[in-house]
Amino acid sequence: MSETIGAALDRGAAALAAAGFDEARRRARRLLGAALGVSPSEIVAHPERAIVGAQCERLAGMLRRMLAREPLSRILGTREFWGLELLLSADALDPRPETETVVEAVLAHLPERDRPYRFLDLGTGSGCLLLALLSEYRHARGIGIDLAPGAARIARDNAARLGFGARASFAVGDWGAAAAGRFDAIVANPPYIASATIPRLPPEVRDYDPLLALDGGRDGLAAYRAIAADLPRLLAPGGLFAAEIGAGQRDAVAAILGGAGLAITGVVPDLAGLPRCLLARR
Repeated sequence: MSETIGAALDRGAAALAAAGFDEARRRARRLLGAALGVSPSEIVAHPERAIVGAQCERLAGMLRRMLAREPLSRILGTREFWGLELLLSADALDPRPETETVVEAVLAHLPERDRPYRFLDLGTGSGCLLLALLSEYRHARGIGIDLAPGAARIARDNAARLGFGARASFAVGDWGAAAAGRFDAIVANPPYIASATIPRLPPEVRDYDPLLALDGGRDGLAAYRAIAADLPRLLAPGGLFAAEIGAGQRDAVAAILGGAGLAITGVVPDLAGLPRCLLARR
């Protein structure tokens, strides 16, 4: 079995378009490049190049998975976040670009990059937030906590692969209740989707991200309440809390944090202009 790169691109794009995918040709080009290990420019420059045997089988299998709405990052088992290539697992949320807003907010509020800060990442998942911060603060150390053992395991693997194993540790536990000591900054991207709306999520999210990382309880705010209870104990004096929030949750999360004795110091929008990161200090 063989076909040319150009024919495979046309076939993949047609299949994705028929299944209702937007930007079908761009998606097909990314899938083809990943399957063959070539750049998009090579696909455009050499449409006549033949793909044979195992390459055809790999491409066909990946296309079937994408047609089932599995994200390309899940198919490949990796996701780039803050310039870091992270391994993914079924136990950890697939990091989204908008979550980088939390990293940007911490960098803006803790400008001294050489200080030996202590960071805590609650609901660490793949470890993306903590590892992004450690990549920027070369003398910092941090702890990531997740309720899912598989998430803590993949975060630990990512830290080791990226060279942060000596400065990052991970534990299984229930939010801040599993942590002790004081931290200069605490970050979190907790589950914030109301339980009743989860069946209506896009299948790429609903069927492939772990429910534990999505379900925020009846009103989507359960995790923020649990986290807020421990923040006064865990934050160092003047310490920063930076959390991702969902659409329309700014005032409700601010009220929860204010009720725990924290002062709200800002809201940072994502690239789409939506309130994405809420900041508070002890």
